[in-house]
Amino acid sequence: MSISLCGLEFVAVNEATTVLGTTKGGWVYAGQRPCYEAKTPNFYVLPSPLTEEEVANAMGVKAEGASSQQPTEALTSSELGELAHHMMNTPEFDEATKNLDGAWELRALTQAEWQAARDQRILTLQNGFTERLADAPSSNNRGAMMDGRPRPNELLGPASTQKAAIAVHPRNETITAITSVPFDRPLPKVVARLALTPVRTSEPKRVPEHTDRWKNVRSELLWTTVLGIVPSFLIPVLRGMGDYATEGWVNLLFGGLCAGFFTGAIWRPRRPVLRYDDVESSSMSVAQ
Repeated sequence: MSISLCGLEFVAVNEATTVLGTTKGGWVYAGQRPCYEAKTPNFYVLPSPLTEEEVANAMGVKAEGASSQQPTEALTSSELGELAHHMMNTPEFDEATKNLDGAWELRALTQAEWQAARDQRILTLQNGFTERLADAPSSNNRGAMMDGRPRPNELLGPASTQKAAIAVHPRNETITAITSVPFDRPLPKVVARLALTPVRTSEPKRVPEHTDRWKNVRSELLWTTVLGIVPSFLIPVLRGMGDYATEGWVNLLFGGLCAGFFTGAIWRPRRPVLRYDDVESSSMSVAQ
């Protein structure tokens, strides 16, 4: 099923529950945690990023120069919002959404919507390209919207003028990464697309902002002891240097702490997935 609007063809994406982030426990993966479920409703999306010709047609003007099927890299997040606003104020938008339940809007995809459409093989993005999202940038998944609505920008400073974006690896299309791009400045190989999606009016359900810090501290003390401190003292004993284990305990303790720190960067037990139904409010704390 699809919807035609201002010369653009939007393809249906089914309601989905998508797991975002990683359960890996190493510190290097902290920016991708906590791993959580996002539930997205049925919506519609452009299968490919917008081309210059499609933008011109949607605005009701004639494209200059030769037509190209390649995505335009000149469209900023600000201009994408203006395009969406223009299309939503046309009779075609009213006609396209009159049989849909509730209020609908045109905007960029959120990360959850993008992943849901990708999993259903609806959308494509060329290797090495980056796509603008509707979400605000963030350092991790805390505060993320679990119903797929755009994450608001609650940051100060330079980050307040940025938008989140998703990048595809130059050679492996299965590998993606979340980054950020300027709101009002085009960049090479940064493209955009529109989605027709229902407006969420209910109270948002968000990934909790805080973790169970004491539980994390206990876990870190345990694994630093097991993987760092204990082996550091055990090795000289097994090599027949038991006296050094008592005389040089300061050096061994320091070495064990360093080893524990290194192992913590690349490995710790996997963290649980934060389930949508387990979150009652954004004030919850979970050990992630």
